[in-house]
Amino acid sequence: MTPEAVVLGCLTIPGCPEHVATARAFVARLAGAAAETAVLLTSELVTNAVLHTRSGGDGGTVTVVVIDLPDGLLVEVADGGSPDHGPEVSGDRLAACGHGLFLVEQLAARWDYRQDSAGTTVWFQVSREDGPAG
Repeated sequence: MTPEAVVLGCLTIPGCPEHVATARAFVARLAGAAAETAVLLTSELVTNAVLHTRSGGDGGTVTVVVIDLPDGLLVEVADGGSPDHGPEVSGDRLAACGHGLFLVEQLAARWDYRQDSAGTTVWFQVSREDGPAG
């Protein structure tokens, strides 16, 4: 029998900067050995959602879903979408800000996003070995 994906948890928070820590703590509780990387990348994506999408406006929310996969951990961050464009990796690596998706690109085993009428979901996958360096 092939192991299947298991949803470990789902959390919806207000789209406010002070709730990013709640999302980090949620992922830390569920991520196991991959916690360090998963928490960092979740923090970056939730911060992006709050700062750059409709989720950061009045009544906006961000939803984080953590899924256990046979080959790692999948985290999805869903927001209200942006009126301008989808997520973009910053082209300026020397800028003082804008490195969130660059970190996701560098540290995740895989990542991508999807957009629909409800908003944008950015997801990443980390392997079980992505824990703290020994």
